[in-house]
Amino acid sequence: MTTDEILQQLEAFGDERTKNTLMTHGAKEPIFGVKVGDLKKIIKQTKKNHQLSLALYETGNSDAMYLAGLMADEKQITKDQLQKWVKGAYWSYLSEYAVPWVAAETPFGFELGLEWIESEEETIASAGWSTLASITTVTPDEEINIEKYSELIDRVAEEISTAKNRVRYTMNGFLIAVGSQVQTLTEKAQATGEAIGIVEVDMNGTACKVPYAKDYIQKVVDKNRVGKKRKTARC
Repeated sequence: MTTDEILQQLEAFGDERTKNTLMTHGAKEPIFGVKVGDLKKIIKQTKKNHQLSLALYETGNSDAMYLAGLMADEKQITKDQLQKWVKGAYWSYLSEYAVPWVAAETPFGFELGLEWIESEEETIASAGWSTLASITTVTPDEEINIEKYSELIDRVAEEISTAKNRVRYTMNGFLIAVGSQVQTLTEKAQATGEAIGIVEVDMNGTACKVPYAKDYIQKVVDKNRVGKKRKTARC
């Protein structure tokens, strides 16, 4: 399939209600408003396709950019290409999901995550925390830098109250991910979540809520699912 053919499919799948919802959350034109379920129908046709994913991201169409994240080949995408992607990830669905998911599956995801969290740009810093969180979902505990992740938990405790809005959200998500995925850090993450309390984030007038890290992690513990890794960070 070509880029134009996929854009035609995206337009056909476009839903006005979905578009309005996504724009409420931060998306901008150009966008058709395609549901994730319909994006996955396209993925079934294309599978992973490195060059096509790059072309789709380049269109600037939000649906196509998100689709590019689902389609990207983590074995072929380069660090420079991901740097370009993160700079173009202008709203949360791209900066906190599409781009971090791909980055987390690459050999240099940890390096990029640590670099991005130092950025003064809210979207890039939030992408960094999301990348570091996603890494824990697909990486065996024995391959995770436990010492560094422990230090990052301390950093969240120290900085979350003064961090930028979406960075607070992704820091909280990082805490949940580590507590749910890395057994040796579950207790520390949960205690830190309790100390921080409920994180206040401006959700742009939507009904979305910020999960309380301590309770969220406890639910995972109660279900005996701590450390249950996934095959892919993408969903």
